[in-house]
Amino acid sequence: MLTDRPLRRLSRGAASAVLLALLVVLAWSSVAVPGLSRQDDDSTVATRTGAAQPIGDFALYTLIHERVAAGERYYSASMDAQRQHNYPTRPFVTVRLPTLAYANAAVGPALLRNLEMLLLLGVAGAFFMAMRATLGTGQAAGGAVLLLLGGAGVMAMQAAAIHELAAGLLLSLALLLYRADRLWPSLLAAALALAVRELALPFVLLWLAFALAARRWREATLVGLVIAVFAAGLALHWYAVTVHSLPGDQPSPGWQALAGPALPLYALARMSGLTLFPLWLAGPLGILPLLGWLALGGRMGLFACLWCTGFFAAMALFARVENFYWVLLVLPLYFAGFISVPRSLGDLLAAATGRTETSG
Repeated sequence: MLTDRPLRRLSRGAASAVLLALLVVLAWSSVAVPGLSRQDDDSTVATRTGAAQPIGDFALYTLIHERVAAGERYYSASMDAQRQHNYPTRPFVTVRLPTLAYANAAVGPALLRNLEMLLLLGVAGAFFMAMRATLGTGQAAGGAVLLLLGGAGVMAMQAAAIHELAAGLLLSLALLLYRADRLWPSLLAAALALAVRELALPFVLLWLAFALAARRWREATLVGLVIAVFAAGLALHWYAVTVHSLPGDQPSPGWQALAGPALPLYALARMSGLTLFPLWLAGPLGILPLLGWLALGGRMGLFACLWCTGFFAAMALFARVENFYWVLLVLPLYFAGFISVPRSLGDLLAAATGRTETSG
């Protein structure tokens, strides 16, 4: 059952255990995140002294988008650019979906970046409207401001070339626009996110699981239809990449890096407003929004908590350190959890001390 403020309903022992675990994790992160940063710096130095220095993912995608805008076909341009700059083209998911390249070609990177900024403002507005009744006007406005900080990536000069940035904005919007009696705005945002980056699929699968668990059969059917259309598009993408493949194409080194749970925290420190803080503090701060979303409860709080936790776990298991920007898929939504952190700590302390009377 989806309940509001679930942390307040914990037993005294469970709440005390959560508080103790939180202190341990916060202390660990203050050491682990700076350590991972030093590892990343060492690998960067090693790359720069090597024979084949990659140009960087964002620069690569910018180059591909420029070639498409100049009239080249997407798959010819992208695979040729990846070969030239020592990037893998196998398996097919190493080649990005063409949607963002076409968008750049249609409106230009400057306008697309401005549209992403407007989309960020729309996400902040959607949070305020969705949470005003639950949190109150002041806290909802504060959460909207925090969302803007979480979306700081839109200020990057190469923002229009970052697939995860656009997909993360759209997924945040999809969750915040969700209404059981008016699904199409949320479905459209999620479908667009899938069209930009296939890593948005777990979000949509989680949505399907929620719909099935609540026995919302119409909603589950519509979400399933979005997944089916995406699967068909991905199959066409696989075919196009296969057609343009060459026998000597470089394979990916794989995604079993096991970088550990410090990676998503390090990524948050690099790709959000946490970049303003030293790493020993940014690591612990990166954990707290998760607690805030959990404390919120309800469908939105539970969905955000499961989505972000699951994605962080996937990054810890599969992403390499240089894939840190994947974390943009949970931004700017994740940052809004900061607004409920005082509530979460208050609820845990109330439960741990046996004071379970409700309060605002």
